Amino acid sequence: MNFYEEDLHLHELLKKHLDKQFFNWANNELIEFGRLCANEFDKRAIHTDREGQPRLIKYDAYGNDISHVWVNEGYKQTVKDTYYKGIVGYLHKPIPELGIKGNYIYSYAQGYLLSQTEAGFYCPVTLSMAAAFLVERYADEALKEKYLPHLLSTGETELFEGATFLTERQGGSDVGANVVKAIKEDEHYRIYGEKYFASNAGQCGVTTILARIEGAPSGSKGLSLFLVPWKIEDGTNNGLTIRRLKDKLGVRAVPSGEVEFDGAKAFLIGDASRGFYYMMEALNLSRICNAVASVGIMRRAYTEAKQYAENRPAFGQLLTNYPMIQETLSKLATIQEVQTSAVFDLIALYDRVIGKENGTNEEQALVRLLIAILKMRTAEEAIHFSHEAIEMHGGNGYIEDFVTPRLLRDAQVLTVWEGSANILGLEVLRLLKKNVFPTFISFIESKLVDTSESLADEKELVIQKLNDLKEVVNYALTIDLNTQTFYAKKIANKMADLLESAIAIEDANRNTRKVYIAKVIVQERYQRDKLIIEPFTLKYYNEIVNNKMTIKK
Repeated sequence: MNFYEEDLHLHELLKKHLDKQFFNWANNELIEFGRLCANEFDKRAIHTDREGQPRLIKYDAYGNDISHVWVNEGYKQTVKDTYYKGIVGYLHKPIPELGIKGNYIYSYAQGYLLSQTEAGFYCPVTLSMAAAFLVERYADEALKEKYLPHLLSTGETELFEGATFLTERQGGSDVGANVVKAIKEDEHYRIYGEKYFASNAGQCGVTTILARIEGAPSGSKGLSLFLVPWKIEDGTNNGLTIRRLKDKLGVRAVPSGEVEFDGAKAFLIGDASRGFYYMMEALNLSRICNAVASVGIMRRAYTEAKQYAENRPAFGQLLTNYPMIQETLSKLATIQEVQTSAVFDLIALYDRVIGKENGTNEEQALVRLLIAILKMRTAEEAIHFSHEAIEMHGGNGYIEDFVTPRLLRDAQVLTVWEGSANILGLEVLRLLKKNVFPTFISFIESKLVDTSESLADEKELVIQKLNDLKEVVNYALTIDLNTQTFYAKKIANKMADLLESAIAIEDANRNTRKVYIAKVIVQERYQRDKLIIEPFTLKYYNEIVNNKMTIKK
């Protein structure tokens, strides 16, 4: 198997978003990376999940607290194989063969393939991307010179994985309630307190955290951003100890712990009054990673369901001969493809507007809105897809010999990481109050220009639904704040439906198969409750599911 070569749609997206020279290089790299993900990485993921989970070695032989996190050798090799391919490094430094920096499209294509193997392998990459982003963009030159080469290592120097320790017990998503404190000492600070959900604990070389400098105001505006090395020069822990590792439902590959800071040496990043803003920028980057991981799990779940159905006889014929199975597979293929298009369109926009810091205020607000919408929608779909894959397998789908139980366990965390649906709904509401909705309307309308004549009915329906949403949003913005929150998730979901439908209709200009996909997605989002509908999922099953085109090396 090769997760990249078997994914024609990913191949199409990369051709769309990369210039020819970059695509040719990336294509060769991803062929090898896709093979690793489907084979060596996958075997290591099974071992890590079932037998080789991270373990906390709290004390050494003399009773000293070393808070060492053990990971198995296969996990270590996957780390090297992944980072040395530039998944983080090439976002900030030139690719030797091309002489130019990489981009988020390429990095997220790697993340998409890696997530099909194990979301717990991709989580530390996400944290490293966020840490590198913060250091590169906001740290002073001395910090950059000392730590960036390690965060960006592709094998030429010691690799430091990164982390972003944010959550505290008393606050959770309410980051403004954080109480970890920073005390000034000469040219650095000392950190005291506890971070309650610290992923990549014990494996990161540096972490970025929010802490409150003595005398700073309460709330999120009083938080500052710091870089904290995990170890000091003599190799011992930098005032950091791990109370315990979390016993998690899924993503067991990544060590998540409760980390205590007892005078940890730390360095201020940027303006002390803008720490929360900096971290929210990194959080948006991580939310895109979350969406990428979600569509990756969706792809793996669909692939497993399809392969099983194509080979499983029942009542005298293969499962794929039954209309109910054809409907399920057509829907899964369509939704996964459309949402992957939406995510990579977002990545391209993010790279231009925020990654390169050259977008207008309206464009930046639109990017943040799309991030919130797609993070929420794709995370929920990842759970649904994992459920469907289990049901397709029947009893086998519930057995750990198959990948499907792990997909479901891993998918569940994606609704929680980087903000639950409630938090994301509030983010959408906040952005609507900043007048982002007209920009969203223009964005949707721009995708409905010069559309296929065969999608006239679908286009008309989408325009009608857009007008309906205008009324809801206008009403919601006139009522009291408490009642507004009642509508937040509902509006976000309606926006997601419109976004998927509009992107599918725009993509339909490329070929007839995309027309069929657009018909299915519009029907699924707006007509699924009708008892009598035209069965597009059956009518176009062979074109949507059995597209036999392959990628040539």
